[in-house]
Amino acid sequence: MIAIRLGLYLSLILLPGLAAFPLYALRRLERADDAIFPLRSTFVLLAVFGFVLSGIGFLVLLASMSGSAIGNPDWQTGRAILVETPIGTAWMVRMAALGLAVLIAIYAKSSQLRLIGVMLAGAAALASLVWTGHAGASEGNLGLVHRVSDILHMLAAAVWLGGIAGFLLLLRAVPEPLSANRLAIAHRSLEEFSRIGAICVSIIAVTGLINAQILVGFDHLTALSGSDYGLLLMLKLLAVALMLLLAANNRWRLTPSLGTALEDDDPQSAAKALRTSLLLEASAAFAILALVAWLGTLEPTASLAMP
Repeated sequence: MIAIRLGLYLSLILLPGLAAFPLYALRRLERADDAIFPLRSTFVLLAVFGFVLSGIGFLVLLASMSGSAIGNPDWQTGRAILVETPIGTAWMVRMAALGLAVLIAIYAKSSQLRLIGVMLAGAAALASLVWTGHAGASEGNLGLVHRVSDILHMLAAAVWLGGIAGFLLLLRAVPEPLSANRLAIAHRSLEEFSRIGAICVSIIAVTGLINAQILVGFDHLTALSGSDYGLLLMLKLLAVALMLLLAANNRWRLTPSLGTALEDDDPQSAAKALRTSLLLEASAAFAILALVAWLGTLEPTASLAMP
C-alpha cells in the first residue's frame, strides 16, 4: 500500500503540476511549440499510470476490508465501498478525472485547451487522494478544514514539484540551435518562477501547520519523538529544509550565473550546474513523497496514548 500511495502521489502531483508549468512559465507561442516543451505523451502516461495504480489500490483496499484475496475480490463488498463510503466516491471521481485527462491530452485541438483541461482534471484527481489519508477520517467542521487544508497543501506542492520537473525538461541536453533557445527560455522562466515558488512555499507552510495542529496539536509534538510517526515527520521536515536551501541556491546564485553565461555565449557549464541542483531538489522531493506515503499508513496520535 505504501508503494501504491507513493506511485499515486508521483503521478497525480506531476500531472497537474506539469500542465500548469507552461501556463505561467512560457509564452503562448512557446506553449504551442512541441519542439520546446512536448507534453502530450507525458500527460497520457501519467494519467494511465495513476488510473492503473488506483485500480490496484482499490483491490488491495477491498482485500484488506473483506479478507478476500486480491485475485479473488469480494465484489459485493466492493460495491458497498463505492456506493456508501466517501473513499468510494473519491475513487470514482479520481478514475473519471484521469480518464478525462487522457481524452483531453489526446484530442484537445489547441495546446492552451490541453494544458488547462489536463491541469483541472489532474487537480481533481489529486484532490481525491485527501479521502485516502488522515483528513478523510476527520469529521465535522474540523474535518472540513482539514480536508481543504490538505487539498491546498497538495495543489501547492504540485505546482512547486511540477516546476522542478518542467525546468529539468527545459534544461535537458538537446542539439544546437534548439539548446540555446531552450536555455534562454529556462533562464527567463526561472526568474519569473520565484514569485510562484514563494506563494507555493507559503501555502505549504501554513497548511502544514494547520494539519499538524489538527493531527497532534502543538502541545503534544514532543510526545511524537519516540514514535515511528514522529521520526518520519522529522525526516520529512529535514528534506523540506533541504529543498528550500537548494531552491534558494538556484534562485540567487545559479540562475544569475546562467544569465551571465548566456550573455557570454557559453552556457553549458552553468546549465549543467543548475541541472545538478534541480536533480538534487527532485531527489529530496521524491524522499518527501515516500515519507508522506508511509506517514499516511500510521496513526499520528498512537504515541500520545503511551504512559
